[in-house]
This record gives sequence, C-alpha cells and structure tokens, in this order.
Amino acid sequence: MMKEFKVTYFFDEEHYIRRFIHVESQAEVEKLVQSERDQHISFHDSRGIYHELNTQDVRVIQISEYHRTDKV
Repeated sequence: MMKEFKVTYFFDEEHYIRRFIHVESQAEVEKLVQSERDQHISFHDSRGIYHELNTQDVRVIQISEYHRTDKV
C-alpha cells in the first residue's frame, strides 16, 4: 500500500522547500533521499510549482509520514 511522505529541505531557520513522495515505506524515502545527496534534483511541489534543488546546499532534511486531510 502506498503511503505519502513529506520531505522538508531546510536551508536555514526560515527557508525551506517541501516535497511529497508516494512510496510503500519510510525506508524507501530514506534510501531515495540518501541517493540524492550532493546532487541536483528536480520535482513539483504540492502546488504544482517546479523546483530544481542542489541538495549540497541543504542543512537539514526531515522526513515524516503525511496524513492528508481534505479541505472543506
């Protein structure tokens, strides 16, 4: 079963980018993030905005399972 994970790339205390990844386990997300270390990556965020990111510039990466709730 696919789960949604939120990956947050922090550049400093005020600047960050979030990315949502659909995989079966947190271990898969961790493996993906580790494989992208010190590389240029690209992705669309939850608003459909395209990002190109050099992971070498990231100070902290946070991974958590995300439980999306529908806005009413």
